[in-house]
Amino acid sequence: MAEQQSISINPLDPEEFRAQAHQMVDFIADYYKQVETYPVLSQVQPGYLRACLPESAPYRPEPLDSILMDVRSCIMPGMTHWLSPSFFAFFPATVSTAAFLGEMLCTCFNSVGFTWLASPAATELEMVVMDWLARMLKLPKSFMFAGTGGGVIQNTTSESILVTLVAARDRAFNTIGIESLRKLVVYGSDQTHSTFTKTCKLAGIHPCNIRSIPTSFHTHFAVSHVLLRKVVEADVAAGLVPLYVCATAGTTSTAAVDPIEQIADVANEYGMWLHVDAAYGGSACICPEFRHYLNGIERADSLSLSPHKWLLSYLDCCCLWVKEPGSLVRALSTDPEYLRNGPSRSGSVVDYKDWQVGTGRRFKSLRLWLVLRSYGVASLQGHIRSDVRMARLFEGFVKSDRRFEVVAPRLFALVCFRVVPRRRRVGPGEADAMNRKLLEWVNSTGRVYMTHTVVGGVYVLRFAVGATLTEERHVVAAWNLIREGADSLLKNAHSLCT
Repeated sequence: MAEQQSISINPLDPEEFRAQAHQMVDFIADYYKQVETYPVLSQVQPGYLRACLPESAPYRPEPLDSILMDVRSCIMPGMTHWLSPSFFAFFPATVSTAAFLGEMLCTCFNSVGFTWLASPAATELEMVVMDWLARMLKLPKSFMFAGTGGGVIQNTTSESILVTLVAARDRAFNTIGIESLRKLVVYGSDQTHSTFTKTCKLAGIHPCNIRSIPTSFHTHFAVSHVLLRKVVEADVAAGLVPLYVCATAGTTSTAAVDPIEQIADVANEYGMWLHVDAAYGGSACICPEFRHYLNGIERADSLSLSPHKWLLSYLDCCCLWVKEPGSLVRALSTDPEYLRNGPSRSGSVVDYKDWQVGTGRRFKSLRLWLVLRSYGVASLQGHIRSDVRMARLFEGFVKSDRRFEVVAPRLFALVCFRVVPRRRRVGPGEADAMNRKLLEWVNSTGRVYMTHTVVGGVYVLRFAVGATLTEERHVVAAWNLIREGADSLLKNAHSLCT
């Protein structure tokens, strides 16, 4: 048998890195420049990529040119382009030059900052940036390191809810004992993010004790504190223990905002942990005209928002503030011998491994730091206001056309609307089917991508403005396309009727 020959490589040659990085930056810049030319929603069929790529990894190295050729021919067709200026689905995932440069630095250092000693700069910059953003939001000092609280960058809202729920659970055990786990009850609304139920299960909450308070058109899909109180009172009367309530500032379906002050009345009266999920709407609160949506936040225990949605900072970046960092640390801390060190033992430093689910963590604060420094508060406020202005423009288009209606109040940059046939009576099912067909047609063109929701039993189209490259002309073009689809749909429906 011939002797196997190994092929030596130098995985990080600085000059090779310089050349290939320049090549990659050119590729990325060209993509950003041309992104508008691609279908927004991928048009491929399931399993397309397996047929495009080899079954096994190559034995010998391949040049970057060949790899990028396959990116163009195989990967790009399967991309739904979240950075397209005509992406109006879900909520945006914003980007910027500053954040990309911050990500480059983060990747460059490859810091694993689980303890302060493992990377003092990574820990302390995160503390500084979290206080900066807290001040932009006018949060009380009880949420800041400059006060008695503190903040941490989690990956997602899911993790923010999970760690605060675990902290609340363990705090309750100190009073009622761990054997009372099955008595603990948590509360959200039927508009609370779907991840809430998942995280409650992960935290050991019995599925029967996860309450979903119904909302309605009457409350604009915000949770009613009156109804919340009734449900809590019934649970207490049944011998259960209210533990945690999740309020939302900018729900996924309609961007509704729950009344934090009134919910805090109920939470504080029954000793519940109040978490405010402001993943979407929270970023807008750096603008004075939106700050009132966080009124009452000083009475909450924790707050999270996701700068990757609206503050130009790339995925993933979810900022979590807590009033009592000790609650997180007591619930989540680990102390293996190999991580013990003098600064940690002294209690004078923050070890972020004890503020999150995992141990390892990236130097993500560099992204946010570069964004805040490169653009400043005024420019970020202008970015938010520009998106809101374009959403208001689209809302005006909808209201000016009698064939459409706005379903829920527009609070930020999300417009919820639908076609409403007026020439003849149609049942709810038929109206829903027409809107479903309209959405399918619009998305099939590849020129625009929107999504839907169902609220109050009604099928609704969502138009979320916020992609970094979106301009007013893209909003106008999207509306013209929607009208074109509605024209054809309603004309066919009328023909069938006659």
